Amino acid sequence: MMGTNFTVSYVVAKPDYPFDVTDYRYRHIDNYSKLNYNTISYLLEMLNFTTIFIQRDSWGYKAPNASHFEGGMFGDLETGSAELGGTVSYYTADRLNIVEYVSIQSPIEVKFILKAPPLSNVRNLFTLPFEANVWFCLSLVSAVTVFILYVVVMCEEKYRQNFKKYDIVEYIKPKFLDVAMVQIGCCTQQGSDTEPRSSSGRIILLIMLLLMMFFYTAYSASIVVLLQSTSNSITTVYDLLYSKIELGVEDIVYSRYYFESQQEPVRKAIYDTKVAAKGRKANFMSMQIGIKKMRDEFFAFHAETSAAYKVVMDLFQEHEKCGLTEIDYLNHFRPTITMRKKSPFKDHIKVG
Repeated sequence: MMGTNFTVSYVVAKPDYPFDVTDYRYRHIDNYSKLNYNTISYLLEMLNFTTIFIQRDSWGYKAPNASHFEGGMFGDLETGSAELGGTVSYYTADRLNIVEYVSIQSPIEVKFILKAPPLSNVRNLFTLPFEANVWFCLSLVSAVTVFILYVVVMCEEKYRQNFKKYDIVEYIKPKFLDVAMVQIGCCTQQGSDTEPRSSSGRIILLIMLLLMMFFYTAYSASIVVLLQSTSNSITTVYDLLYSKIELGVEDIVYSRYYFESQQEPVRKAIYDTKVAAKGRKANFMSMQIGIKKMRDEFFAFHAETSAAYKVVMDLFQEHEKCGLTEIDYLNHFRPTITMRKKSPFKDHIKVG
């Protein structure tokens, strides 16, 4: 192109950090611009363009009832100040009138990230170890053993003259409530201060004690496992709205725009009730604060995922990373490189 000037507009949403693609300390800052910087630079160099870069702090958005974009990257594309938008952006109806989407350069994703909630937060753990038929069988066996032991004790009373009497031993009285109390002692792992006279009665009591011991061990082990388990009860935006989880959003220009402009009922309700509820400060915050809250609290944080996981690597223990899950809130196609409408260089860029 004989050194023809070609202007590219980039968004640098966090100007406090240097926009240096060779500085790997901040590779997660403004990564949606850095990911395409080298590709675009090599392409324009190959086509023999003289590249001019414009740095903006916003994509540029159209105010309600406005006819033009107010500054930012799309303001440059609309006015012709730039031919190419070097930072990827989402498809929106108002942008289609001024730009063409030419290529998907990188799989940028912006989602809610959260630790899967502990199972104890959403379910009653004490009802989970066994199914209903197990409880039914246990109750049936307990009732049968109580009845058999009661019959044995009645027979012992009838033939008590055949048994030796020991002063240090308290025998079970031939009353149903006394026999039932023995069973309750077995169920609660407390034992009993009375015992049957006969060997058959003692065998039945031993069976009751062993049965309840194995049941108690299995139940306790199941509870311990469940205490360490997580739940998959929060997987959609609907779950986010109706669960007790708190929500936060990275304080960046596109997040504020898309959250504030949501019209879909569930997503709008999430913004109105959990992100920016009336009477309290909106939950827009820095990446560091949001990830820390996600680590320490029942909290979901909305951010660009590759940048968020860089902070997660720094702040989370290895075992904490396994329980992370994502929920898509914006519900957009992946962002794309944009070019000025009717640009004379459109074919060069597309082919390149």
